[in-house]
Amino acid sequence: MTGVPLLPAAVVEREEGRRAAREELSERIYGQAEPSLLELIRQRLQEWFDELLDVVGSAVPGGWWTLAPLLVVLALVLVALVVYLRPARRARRRGAAVDTGSPMTAADHRAAAEGHAEQGDYAAAIRERLRAVSRELEDSAVITPRPGRTATELAAETAEVLPQLREQLYAGADTFNDSAYGQRIATAEDYRVLADLDERVGRARPADAAAASAVPSGGAL
Repeated sequence: MTGVPLLPAAVVEREEGRRAAREELSERIYGQAEPSLLELIRQRLQEWFDELLDVVGSAVPGGWWTLAPLLVVLALVLVALVVYLRPARRARRRGAAVDTGSPMTAADHRAAAEGHAEQGDYAAAIRERLRAVSRELEDSAVITPRPGRTATELAAETAEVLPQLREQLYAGADTFNDSAYGQRIATAEDYRVLADLDERVGRARPADAAAASAVPSGGAL
């Protein structure tokens, strides 16, 4: 038989092994040299930021020695505005609205508060109990009925007529506000603050305040 002479098997295996090794090494080298997607993104962002710094720094007289303090002041102003303009904080200073305009009586609100308290929903119980206080004060003509009155306003207006309850009124308003805006989790003790205020308001009258503040000018005739 004639034809192309065959190479020994050992030579073929050796050449094939060298070729496979070269391919494997080239693939590893290229894979290691090629940056990942995250690395490319980081590089692009770094280049963009460097260009921005160059443009801004050259456009401001004095460069970054002037711009850096201005940026710090601007950041502080922005933070202050965000904190000051937050709706929850503005409402917290004024106080949450007490009455929803429902036709319920003070006794109705009181009963609803007790029901919520028995179920462990003290936040709802606190709201209903202060509404009972508000309705009691309006029905007894201690304060003038006014829709949208806040807890803080309720305390301030009532304290002018019943100054002996000033501390309890503001404590009840703070408890109501904290519960309404989630400043703290309402507890049974918090509800007791409102229940105690309701009981004191029920017993107090403007005449009681006048008698408490009156100073005798002399003995009885």
